[in-house]
Amino acid sequence: MTSNAQPQPSAAVPGQRPPAPWQRMANGGGLLDPAGRLRSTVFEEMTALARRTGSVNLGQGFPDFAPPREMVDAAAAALGAGHHQYAPIVGIPALREAIATHQRACYGQELDPDGQIAVCAGATEGVTAALLSLLRPGDEVVLFEPRYDLYGAVVEFAGATAVPVPLLPPAFVPDPDDVRAAFSPRTRAVVLNDPHNPTGTVASRELKELLVELAAEHDAVIVTDEVYEHLRYDGPHEPLATLPDAAERTLTVSSAGKTFSATGWRVGWVSGPRDLVQGVVAVKTYLSHSAAAPLQHAVAEALAFPREFFDGMLADYRERRDVLVAGLGEAGLTPPTPQGTFFAVADVSDHYALAGVDDAAGLAQHWAQTAGVVGIPVSAFASPANQGLYADWLRLAFCKRTEVLRAAMAGLAAAV
Repeated sequence: MTSNAQPQPSAAVPGQRPPAPWQRMANGGGLLDPAGRLRSTVFEEMTALARRTGSVNLGQGFPDFAPPREMVDAAAAALGAGHHQYAPIVGIPALREAIATHQRACYGQELDPDGQIAVCAGATEGVTAALLSLLRPGDEVVLFEPRYDLYGAVVEFAGATAVPVPLLPPAFVPDPDDVRAAFSPRTRAVVLNDPHNPTGTVASRELKELLVELAAEHDAVIVTDEVYEHLRYDGPHEPLATLPDAAERTLTVSSAGKTFSATGWRVGWVSGPRDLVQGVVAVKTYLSHSAAAPLQHAVAEALAFPREFFDGMLADYRERRDVLVAGLGEAGLTPPTPQGTFFAVADVSDHYALAGVDDAAGLAQHWAQTAGVVGIPVSAFASPANQGLYADWLRLAFCKRTEVLRAAMAGLAAAV
């Protein structure tokens, strides 16, 4: 398989035109091979591998079960009520009110729905608009690796430079000295994904406080990707923006896709101080204009679900997590128990000899052929400088029906 890690950027050649903007974005997301040719994302590659081999796709993170019936019914009702035209650029008032109520009820956070919240076409657009509203050529952005490929793609598209900080296995926490060293007078932003994809870890209070301290020192903005906020298994989620001195320089991104098992709906939001959200709105105006109007009405109703819904959803995911972790144990692996998200990672190096491979990328191919299970090598989420740290680690998604996970783990145990 091809890696989704970034190729090393080539030096500028006198007399040649610099890379086109799309090439910068593709390079930042790891979509250019060493010859400069465009290739698919690792998610598309592994999903295609699962189809070819008839394997259970534990690579790409999408549920194989339906969203809540009440939310689907609300979307149908919105269609029947005639919500077919453009929504306001910042989002329908009902959804912005629902987001503000949700943040207050869950985290004690006070947000003005008129000025501090912008609805986007998914968290992808939210992160993109947030970074593009901030970055100038020559700026630097601190990114923790392994990481979602979008972050590097947008940073490089904007003409800025990604400064990677590795999350060190097996605990996948950064060295505080590495974090401090990553900041400089050119640092404009830092991106924190919490809970974290792909490792399933949760950022410590100490790390978040350090980021607030360093961002203040360097006048940088913190962009937090919190789409897994309701998938934290030990204790409540703590938005970074609720820490002392953080709200004034933090843009928080979340969405309905992960919480309500509707990754194709593409309804997300960004919240934060008025001056920063204003910039997000200006950029997203010329990206999507607005998210789908009827789906915004449905998400507004879903955010008002009683606490029991969110508790039940978390209990269901905890059961799925435990099935996957136990199954990996039966296959001779010892993965760390995920603290959040619906992903687990495992060091698979003990299985190389039997499979005749020398890294997790090779084992992913082997398992698809012999065990009927597809995962994604964690090295695909890292830049070349840090790729070796994760060469032995594989990511597996447990956002699948419990019976599917049990069957997949039984097949894996039998094969290895």
